[in-house]
Amino acid sequence: MNLFRHRPVGLPALVLLITAAGCSSADDNASAVVPSPGTKATKLCRELDKVLPSKVDGESRHDPEPASALTAGWGGPEIILRCGVTQPPKMIDPKVSQGDDPDAVAGGVNGVDWLMEKRDGGGNRFTTANRSAYVEVTVPEGADNSSALIDLAPAIKKAIPAGIAD
Repeated sequence: MNLFRHRPVGLPALVLLITAAGCSSADDNASAVVPSPGTKATKLCRELDKVLPSKVDGESRHDPEPASALTAGWGGPEIILRCGVTQPPKMIDPKVSQGDDPDAVAGGVNGVDWLMEKRDGGGNRFTTANRSAYVEVTVPEGADNSSALIDLAPAIKKAIPAGIAD
């Protein structure tokens, strides 16, 4: 028996093999765009990364790809934190502060002010306000928003001082 004998492979089998290879993943980590803040915000974000909790909303930390001190993640689907993001346009929209925007709400949790925005794919995006760097947290649909923000508040208060972001 010749184990190296060549057998023709039909086109459907080849297409199936290529499709399966393209869909497989060696890594189940989520991905996140790494922000590009200025020097001051980068320093604050690196300090934040050092004090972030190991669990958020009961989920263990699993950082997204690419690895960066400016991003962190917990659970699956992921709760994703990005530090050093730009100011969201809704943050200066007067409709939000007047309560006239159903997709964005201002509020605070445990001493950290947040802007909440509903995401098109479900879930919410929260961005810190009145801090020296903007921190964004995306929470997937079905996760406990308040628990995530409560768990993250002590680290944010410790590493990102109150103030106006550049």
